[in-house]
Amino acid sequence: MPKRASAPNLAAVQLDRTAGSSLYRQLYDGLREAILDGQLPAGTRLPSTRTLADDLGVSRNTVMNAFDQLLAEGYLEARVGAGTYVTSTLPDDLLRARVVGEDVSEAHQPRDVLSRRGQRLASARIGVSRDEGPPRAFSAGVPALDAFPFNVWGRLAARAWRNPPPEHLGYGQAAGYLPLRRAIADYLRVTRGVRCQAEQVVMVTGAQQALDLAARLLLDAGDQVWLEDPGYLAARSILLSAGAELAPVPVDEQGLDLVAGIARAPGARLAYISPSHQYPLGVTMSLARRLQLLEWANRAGMWILEDDYDSEYRYSSQPLAALQGLDVGDRVIYVGTFSKVIFPSLRLGYLIVPPDLVDAFATGRGLVDRHPPIVPQAILAAFIEEGHFLRHIRRMRALYQERQAILIDEIRRELGGYLEIVPAEAGMHLVGWLPEGVGDKAVFAQLRVAGVEAPPLSLYSIEPLPRAGLVLGYAAFDAATIRRGVRQMAVALGL
Repeated sequence: MPKRASAPNLAAVQLDRTAGSSLYRQLYDGLREAILDGQLPAGTRLPSTRTLADDLGVSRNTVMNAFDQLLAEGYLEARVGAGTYVTSTLPDDLLRARVVGEDVSEAHQPRDVLSRRGQRLASARIGVSRDEGPPRAFSAGVPALDAFPFNVWGRLAARAWRNPPPEHLGYGQAAGYLPLRRAIADYLRVTRGVRCQAEQVVMVTGAQQALDLAARLLLDAGDQVWLEDPGYLAARSILLSAGAELAPVPVDEQGLDLVAGIARAPGARLAYISPSHQYPLGVTMSLARRLQLLEWANRAGMWILEDDYDSEYRYSSQPLAALQGLDVGDRVIYVGTFSKVIFPSLRLGYLIVPPDLVDAFATGRGLVDRHPPIVPQAILAAFIEEGHFLRHIRRMRALYQERQAILIDEIRRELGGYLEIVPAEAGMHLVGWLPEGVGDKAVFAQLRVAGVEAPPLSLYSIEPLPRAGLVLGYAAFDAATIRRGVRQMAVALGL
């Protein structure tokens, strides 16, 4: 009679019949850990399935299932006529080399595993981190989701999905759904003075992908880039991750200071600007400054990335013509997004690129993720073509003007003498200026504890600012939320 295999170390395998996991899974986990921890060394012969089932008080099928899983994963090996053994080469040895006496602190030292570009990407910042859930007052860049016509959108979505044509379910054009590109080109020609055809429109998942694609295609590592200072934080991070050398250019009451830009980086390859409503200061670039910038770009061979992120919302006049519409040298690449006018999770934006760059941008776009989802593009195209988009913008323009006025009134009533705030002619946010000597990062942290989101202006700057301030979004919040948020600010600041 064969000698019964002893398994003193199997005492470590504990089965709990009250646990939520199955007995088979508990046995598998216990044996696997005993093998990896060295309690069952390589070459150890295990008891037969019948013997182990008797020892553990479980069915033989439970043991057989656990053994089969461990055999399939390479932890055990079956030797014909000799039984089941712990394999001599464990599958986790290369991943979890367990050496007796190993210094765990040394085993987990940080490794240099990322490329230089990867390190830049991993260290990038795109803005203030936000918790899940609805935005808190006064998060910037969020539209009035409570006022979006979801009934109309839902009807268009149901129609799009009811009997979608085959071309909506297969692979599409890398540059995007052509009917949507036509609708965008028509809209921009009429409302923004943009000079373009549908073929120049390249659909992306938002402004950040647009900037990333432009940086990939137009910049080499070490190229100089003009960047508004203060300016859009995500743009800064994207350009840095591309290896660009940033030249921060101050912003005055006329927009980007062209003289300062030329003095700091006359050989810049690209300039990133938001001329219609500078972020975050809210300045509109003057016509004289726009023409000077275009003249310089043509003379110096510099590209201009024009970010037109919220130009639809202008309250004292019709939206201003885009810089791209003044460009006769095809130096401007226009960036637009639907995140601010529809809703952010739609993840649709677009580029208007010069004709000679269309093929390059379309190919680059296709390499990123083939093409944008087609059905959401078809829904948006119908939303624009049937007039819902323009009606929504007109309603939001009136609503945002009203919400801005409420925010100003409340701040002057509750925080007067502490936070200086003036009306803005456009946009979805305001800058509240703090008293001299008060640090905006400390105030931001203080307010955040109180449940108020008011990013510090210094977050968006590279060079020190002459005065500190807070960025206050108002578009997403109704009157009651605005009033409550301002009162929370007053209490948190002890005013």
